[in-house]
Amino acid sequence: MTAEPAAIEAGLVRRLSTLDRFLPAWIIAAMAAGLGLGRVVPGLGDALSRVEIGGVSLPIGLGLLVMMYPVLAKVRYDRLDTVTGDRRLMVTSLVLNWLAGPLVMFALAWVFLPDLPEYRTGLIIVGLARCIAMVIIWNDLACGDREAAAVLVALNSVFQVLAFGLLGWFYLGILPGWLGLPTDDLRFSVVKIVVNVLIFLGIPLLAGYLTRRTGEKVKGRHWYETAFLPRIGPAALYGLLFTIVILFALQGNTITARPGDVARIALPLLAYFAVMWGGSFAVGRAIGLPYDRTATLAFTAAGNNFELAIAVAIATFGVTSGQALSGVVGPLIEVPVLVALVYVSLAMRRRFPATATRPG
Repeated sequence: MTAEPAAIEAGLVRRLSTLDRFLPAWIIAAMAAGLGLGRVVPGLGDALSRVEIGGVSLPIGLGLLVMMYPVLAKVRYDRLDTVTGDRRLMVTSLVLNWLAGPLVMFALAWVFLPDLPEYRTGLIIVGLARCIAMVIIWNDLACGDREAAAVLVALNSVFQVLAFGLLGWFYLGILPGWLGLPTDDLRFSVVKIVVNVLIFLGIPLLAGYLTRRTGEKVKGRHWYETAFLPRIGPAALYGLLFTIVILFALQGNTITARPGDVARIALPLLAYFAVMWGGSFAVGRAIGLPYDRTATLAFTAAGNNFELAIAVAIATFGVTSGQALSGVVGPLIEVPVLVALVYVSLAMRRRFPATATRPG
């Protein structure tokens, strides 16, 4: 608590692993590799479609599952019983994540992309996929509350399984009709979205839960978190990069022909991160949360689970769809923006009292 913010900020980059430190560069490299692969292997799409499970190419499906599993293996599921410890934090987080977040993304998608329905739908799906992965990194770098972040991540993991399909039905099929917005361009199956969520979130969630339970029972929590998790952690990034390579290989012609579309997808994402992080940080301070929990609240509300969004978009709309492209552009924008917000958060830390004001 006595360390100068400048000293903390100077050590941010050193605290990231090499993979995490250069994540934007890896994503850009994966995009470039995908574009090159698409030109070298023009029949790649046909080859991938020969082996499908539930409408998803088997290699891509495996990549998506690999992408999700390490993230869910990190969650401390036994901490869910502590969610009532700070009701201000938990209730506010649920409201921001499951009411405000999807609504903000819905509004921004329609404002920025009224004439691009596929990209708009993709962004709405991104808004429904609440963050359960990288938020742990951002929260730690910003000196947030680690235990509160673990609880919120576990809570979001459970809510994703229960609420994602219902919210998809509401924001893609019901709300536009209520507002008099066109819905004839939204051809999707709610049942298919639910099934894909159960597959690409349910399977790795169950695997992650069983892995933690078994690992801690046999070897203990210290070994699990200091030896096992660091070994499997990079697999999430490898799965993400593999998926990005394939997506850009199949979307290469669209991307090179319409780079302006990619820029238009980026604009509502930038606005979303600014609104959600800034608004959540202001709410946390207004309700009297200490700095560490205010930071946790802001980062868990601003981040999104792009892995799940990509998985659902591919499985529901196809690997070459505009919806999938929206999901792929997401992490390229999220990573540098949230790293910048870590610095902003640390600067805001100076305005909080030195003593925490947590409920007794």
